[in-house]
Amino acid sequence: MSTLSLADVLPKRSPSVLPGFGLTMGLTLTWLSLIILIPLAGVFITSAGLGWTEFWRLASDARTVAALKLSFGTALIAAGLNAVFGLLVAWVLVRYSFPGKRLLDAAIDLPFALPTAVAGLAFTALYAPNGWLGSFLVPLGLKVAFTPLGIVVALVFIGLPFVVRTVQPVLADFDKELEEASATLGATRFQTVRRIVLPALMPPLLTGFALAFARGVGEYGSVIFIAGNIPYVSEIAPLLIVIRLEEFNYAGATAVAAIMLVISFALLFVINLLQAWNRRRIGLAG
Repeated sequence: MSTLSLADVLPKRSPSVLPGFGLTMGLTLTWLSLIILIPLAGVFITSAGLGWTEFWRLASDARTVAALKLSFGTALIAAGLNAVFGLLVAWVLVRYSFPGKRLLDAAIDLPFALPTAVAGLAFTALYAPNGWLGSFLVPLGLKVAFTPLGIVVALVFIGLPFVVRTVQPVLADFDKELEEASATLGATRFQTVRRIVLPALMPPLLTGFALAFARGVGEYGSVIFIAGNIPYVSEIAPLLIVIRLEEFNYAGATAVAAIMLVISFALLFVINLLQAWNRRRIGLAG
């Protein structure tokens, strides 16, 4: 009389199309935990150890609130400007041929390679009251260096490549026959761009916006030189964290860091929801 083995009783699994899923998933989760999740969890655990009363006192400090408003406000403005002008730059690079195109295309990646401190020094020398451009702008009542406007200028510089490099490949692969069909049906160029091209570019454009915003919120090197770092005026949150650490005020630094993490995650989560909604909308329309 034959006996049933455990292998005969358990259902047989069909072989995976992607072999090694368990191993690769385990390595992925381990790596993400070591690099991202555990350090972030450490910030929240340290913040929780402060107690709600102490945490709220540190978080609601007038200097902290002013620094957070400045960091997130300037990052949003710079990301919005980059979304508009980055789309235009990507459009020019993809749709037109002109002398110096390759040089301009290579220059887009300069903020990736250039040390941020060098960019900050360059902008300060350019827009300072006695700088090349500042000497002309200040008499006109437009002061850039050592103001929030200078922070926006620096963040636009470091965030532009994120939008251009995200939109550019999608625009290059865009089917021009759709534009030709739209023109054949009597649509104007503006209508074609608004109803055909922009909906297809909206997901990568939102992605570029999110990347530029995330980089702008945490930017430090290029901002501290041109900002002037005046409390309640041009002091960014990352600099405030460094100041708190230099004062050995670890509780204050942790509180500011935790607030930045929560707000950044919430905004990026909303942007991802908008991306998913836009993809579903385009899919239904198609």
